[in-house]
Amino acid sequence: MALSNKKCLFLVQGEGRGHMTQSISMKQLVESAGMEVCEVMVGKSKQRVIPKFYYERINAPVTLIESPNMATDKNKKGINSLLSIIGIIKRIPKFIHSLYVIHRKVKEHKPDIIINFYEPLTGLYYFFFRPNIPMICIGHHYMFNHPGYKMPAGNFFARLGLKLYTGMISIGAKKKLALSFYPFDDCKEKSIYVIPPLLRGEVLTQPTTRQDYLLVYLLNAGYMEDIITWHNNNRHIKLHCFTDKKDITDYKEYDSTLTFHQINDRKFLEMMANCRGMVTTSGFESVCEAMYLGKPVLMVPVEGHFEQFCNSRDAAKAGAGIFDTSFDIGRFIKYIPGYDTDTRKFRSWTEQSHMVTLKHIYSVLHENNNVRQMRPFPDFNKKVAYNS
Repeated sequence: MALSNKKCLFLVQGEGRGHMTQSISMKQLVESAGMEVCEVMVGKSKQRVIPKFYYERINAPVTLIESPNMATDKNKKGINSLLSIIGIIKRIPKFIHSLYVIHRKVKEHKPDIIINFYEPLTGLYYFFFRPNIPMICIGHHYMFNHPGYKMPAGNFFARLGLKLYTGMISIGAKKKLALSFYPFDDCKEKSIYVIPPLLRGEVLTQPTTRQDYLLVYLLNAGYMEDIITWHNNNRHIKLHCFTDKKDITDYKEYDSTLTFHQINDRKFLEMMANCRGMVTTSGFESVCEAMYLGKPVLMVPVEGHFEQFCNSRDAAKAGAGIFDTSFDIGRFIKYIPGYDTDTRKFRSWTEQSHMVTLKHIYSVLHENNNVRQMRPFPDFNKKVAYNS
C-alpha cells in the first residue's frame, strides 16, 4: 500500500467536540492504511478544557497550543463578537509563540503530510513559514466557500466573515475536503472536494434501541439554565445532558429525571444510540451521528454562532429533524412520532467516506500516480470499531 510508512501531523481546533471527534476518526482511518500519526496539536483557550476522553482516544502525543477562539457573553451562552475580536488582539503574542511551536514540531517530525481540522493557526503558519509539506483541510465549513452552496439569506457580514475566516484557515492547502450531509459536486477550481461525514468505526457498528429518554448536548454550559427551566415544568420527561462545565467531573444528578454528564465520547455515543431523540446546539458531527443512528434531532444554534445557524438549516433540509431559536423540547416531542426513520440514503452516502478520504490523501501524497492503485478496505469498520 502506497500510504505505508508515511507520517502525518494533525492540527485540531479544540472548540467543541466535532473537530476532535473527526481527528479520532481520521487517525483510525490513516492507521488502517499503514500511516503513522506522529503528533496531534490542539488549539486551546481559557474557557475550554480538552476533555479527558480525547487524550485516551487519540492515543498519540498531544501538544496544546494557544489558539484564537470565540468569546461567550456574560451568561456563557451566545457568542460575543466584540469580545472575541478584543481577546484575539490581546493574545497575538501567544499566537505568534504557537506558530513557532508548530514550526518546531514540523522540523522535529518531518511529516509527509499535515491534516488540518479547522485549526485557525494552520493557515497562518503556511502563510508565514511556507513549509514544503502538503496540507489537507477537512471540515464542514469548506462547503460555505463552494460557489454552488447556498447559505441562508441575510446576515451579510456574518456570511462574509465566515467565508473569509474559512479561507484564511485553509491558506496553503492542496485540498479542502468539505464534509456534507448529502452528495454535492466538487469545485476543483477552488480545490474544494465534497466528501461524506467522517464518522468513527464505533458509530458505524453501534447497535440501537429506543429507550424513554432524550439526549441533550450543549456547546456552551450557560444553556444548562434553559434546560433546567424547561425541565422544572416537565419533570415527567427524562433527560440526559452532556456539557463541558468544569465542576461536573463525571455526572451530576439534578433530580430523578435530569442528569448532567461531563463530555465522554463513548458514553455519549451509547446514550445517543438508545435515546428517543437528541437536542443539540447544532454541531455538524453530533447531528451526523444522530442521523446515521436514526435519531431525530432538535437543533438550537448558539446565539451569534452563524456556522451553527447554517448547519441547522442544512441538516433540516437533509432530514435530520427540526430547528428552533430556543429549547422548545415540547415541540420536539410532538415532532418525534412523525420522524422518517429511513436512514438508507444517508448511511449509503456516509459509508463511502473512508475510501473517498483515503483516495484524496493518496492523491496529495502521490500527485503523479493513479489514485485507482489504492486497494479497497472492506474490513475498515470491523477493524477500527473498538480500537483504542
